[in-house]
Order: sequence, then structure tokens, then C-alpha cells
Amino acid sequence: MGETICFVVKTKDRVGMALDILKILYRHSINLKAMEVAPGLAFLKIEKAEGLSYDLLKEQLLQEKDVLEVEKIKMMPQEKKEREIKAVLDATVEGIIAIDKNGIITAFNPAAEKILKIKAKEAIGRPVAEILAPDIPMLKTLRTGESYDNVEIVLNNQKTKSHYITSGRPILDQDGSPVGVVASLQDIENVMELVYSFAQPAVITFEEILGESEKMRRVKEIAKIAAKGNSTVLIRGESGTGKELFARSIHMASPRKNRPFVAVNCAAIPDTLLESELFGYEEGAFTGAKKGGKQGLFKYADKGTLFLDEIGELSTYLQVKLLRVLQEGKIRLVGGNEEIPVDVRIIAATNRDLEKLMKEGQFREDLYYRLNVIPIFIPPLRERKEDIPILARHLIKKLSQKVGKRINDISSEAMKKLMEYDWPGNVRELSNVVERAINLCDDEVIGVEHLVLKEEELSDSLYVRKPCGKTPCKNLKEAVEEAEKRAILEALSKSKSIREAAKLLGVTHATVLNKMKRYGIKKETYWSEEMVK
Repeated sequence: MGETICFVVKTKDRVGMALDILKILYRHSINLKAMEVAPGLAFLKIEKAEGLSYDLLKEQLLQEKDVLEVEKIKMMPQEKKEREIKAVLDATVEGIIAIDKNGIITAFNPAAEKILKIKAKEAIGRPVAEILAPDIPMLKTLRTGESYDNVEIVLNNQKTKSHYITSGRPILDQDGSPVGVVASLQDIENVMELVYSFAQPAVITFEEILGESEKMRRVKEIAKIAAKGNSTVLIRGESGTGKELFARSIHMASPRKNRPFVAVNCAAIPDTLLESELFGYEEGAFTGAKKGGKQGLFKYADKGTLFLDEIGELSTYLQVKLLRVLQEGKIRLVGGNEEIPVDVRIIAATNRDLEKLMKEGQFREDLYYRLNVIPIFIPPLRERKEDIPILARHLIKKLSQKVGKRINDISSEAMKKLMEYDWPGNVRELSNVVERAINLCDDEVIGVEHLVLKEEELSDSLYVRKPCGKTPCKNLKEAVEEAEKRAILEALSKSKSIREAAKLLGVTHATVLNKMKRYGIKKETYWSEEMVK
């Protein structure tokens, strides 16, 4: 192949101009390699002819009627456009595949090579059905002309083993018929990282787990050691002891800290829904299944940690599926056939007696031993009461900001009352008691009168008389309503207007009017009686 020259001929826009230029090339036996024409422009790529210089050819062209200018160019417009497109395709982090109307691959960028583990030279010019699979969405789009978005694909064949998310668009001719398809691919790992970067959980570390008692120090030491490895952890403890706090702290102290932490409450989700949430499902796996299927939490937590709270509530059917994941490190989507490898560390937690459940046949023994590699027992609050002052003061500081009050401390009498209580609800109950006390406190120090440790004490704390004899006790809602009504009546008796009463109560004028209407307090009747007095 000889040397080529590219140039552009600028002309007046008239019929037959391109033909006149071609006649000149033919006259000098010039081999035309390519030509692109636009109004007033003719781009030519020719093979350099012996005995005819470019300058001479230029002179010949300029002598032609209506030729205005002849100028050399480095490359043809189409070549320039193709190189620009290739540069874009090479630079993008998404895989790009294009096919023509026959399903033959025409474009296959480096990112697609990386995701699919197939070289472009092996793919371009070959049927996409042969290179990937005969049922990929691109081929459906080629038939129907319909676009698709974010379809999850798992390929496991002789050519490739890959897992990616893909979207596709048809290439349409002037009549709107598909003559090709372009698809983008994103590796599932990159998608998961992007999702996680926008949905990172609250960062909890061991420093945020308060408690200086010997039992708590020992538990934290064990948990810190467990965090360094990759073994399954089983956290045991009563409700409200902070099992999830420990799970999050273990994750944040582990090599997986920069990967997802996914928490699932096994008791809060029905079995049928929990299975699809954990393992994901294929499109059409069941009635109501999301188009394109759904990514499961196991896959979302890949390379990270999956926290299974209330593991004792898991059905025996799901126990078998969980055991399989722990044994083989693979999951299978609901309605799917492919097994997908996952690298997930399991931290489980329960307040149930798993040993008793095993004897009753409600919990699998093999799963128990798989989970119980590193057992961690969190002591109840009643067994580490020396931690109560630290916890209480921390909660006062934290919850005062939430409620919007300036509470600085707690009296010694109030602290004594907290220390003498058994805390069946553990730290969660302590948090509720402190928040309730902050709401009831009008001073900067919480007193013993602000502490309501049991619901039946609420009436006394709000200065509501308790019923006598065999009359049943009021429930919490009734007690609060009675206290609210008494407070409104007292404020009205000390005021000359609704607005003044509202100011005394620390609420809006509209709030007092609504409460008066709710409790049947009539403004006219009330104040007319006061005036008589």
C-alpha cells in the first residue's frame, strides 16, 4: 500500500461539484481511498501517484470552476470521529459492547475486557450469543427495539465467569427499526462499592461502648481479639445489652472496616421475605418480583460483614440455606440456578437459649457449631451496676441535646435510685428512663422525683392521684392525659387569657385551644366562675 494524502476541497455549493472533482482525479489516474462530501466541502484521501505532486494536483483542482480552496488535513473527518469515540470508550470505566443487526460484536472496549475476562480481538467480529450467552438482554433489544436498565447478569460458561449489571439501548435506522445495540456493563463489585459509599452505616468503635467494670473490660478484650480474624462470631446477651454495638465495633476494628456492614433482624421479617432479602431473586421468581431481579444482602455485604440479629428466630428452612453459605461460601438466588461466590463474615446475635432450642429441634446443631466459633457473652446491666453512673451521665449529655434542654447532672439520691434498680431492659431501658426524666425535669439537675422506673410510678411523678381500693390503675396514656388536663386547668386559673396560659405552659396558643377542646374545658364557663369568686 502506497503513501496516502488527505485534503479538503472548499467549493461553491452546486450540483455536480463532486463529480467534477472526481473527473480530475480520474484524469491523472489517482487511486481514491475515501471521500466524504458535505455542502461546500469535499474531503478526499488518495494514494500518492508517481509523477504527480500534491502541489500540482492542488493547482489542477484550483483551476476547476467553483473550487475556492484546497488544503491538506491530517485525517479524514470519519477517521477523526472514530478515534475520538475509541478514546472515549478506552477511557470509560464502564464496559461497552456494540453489536450490529446480525448480532455480531463491533465494539468491545478495555473495561469490557476486564469485566468479562475476554480479549477484544477474540470478541470483535464474532456473534455475541457465542461469546457471552444466547439469552442476554442485548439480543432481545435487537429483536424488539426496547431498552433495558440495570439488569443483573451472572455468566458461568466456558468463555467467561463474570457478574455484572448492564443497561442497553437500540441503534435505530431512519424508520425506527433496530439495526444494532449498544450495552454498558458495570462489574458488580464496583456497583456495590458505589452503593456502600452513599449508604455507609454509623461508625461505632469499642471506645463508644461505655463501661469500666471488670466484666465489660473482659468482653471488650475478647471482641477486639475476634475482630482481627475472619471467624464467625456469636454474640449472646439479654435484650437491650448492646449486641449490635459490639457487632459494629468488631466490624470497624477488622480488616473489613472499609467494606459494607449489613444488619438484619431475623425476627422482624417474615421467612418468605427474609429469604429473598438475604439471597436475592431472579426476575419472575415469584409474583410481585421486581423486573430484572434483585440483589440480595449477602451479595451486598460481599467482602464485608453481615450481622444476623435474633438468629434464634430463623426458621429451620433458612437455617439450612445459611449453613450452606457458611460451608461453601456460595449463594443461589431465589428462582436461580447459578451459584454465586460470596466472601462475607457472619456475626450472629441472640437473646434466646440456643442449647434449649437445639434439644427441642428448633435450631440445627450443625449450624450452632458453625456460628459458635467465637462466643461473646454480654453481661446484663444488673451484673455490672458500677457502670450505671458512667452510662447515665453519658445519656444525660447525649439526650439533653436531642430534647433541647440544658441538663447538667443527676442528684446523688437519683443516682442511688438508679443503682438499686434491677434493669430488666438493660441499657435500652436506662436510656428510656433518662430521656423521660429529662422531659420531666425543669431544673439543670435530674432529681429522684423525675425518675420513673416503672409505668405504675408515672402517676405519682406527674402529681396525679392514684386510684384507691379495688379501682384498676390507669394506663400510661390515661395518666398522661389526666396530668395534662390538670396542668392546663392550673395555668388557666393563674392567667387572664389563653395566650398567657400558653406562655406559662411553654406551648403555643393553638396547642392550648386544641387541648381545651379535647378535654372539654370551656373558656367562658371557666372564667365566669373565677370572676364570681
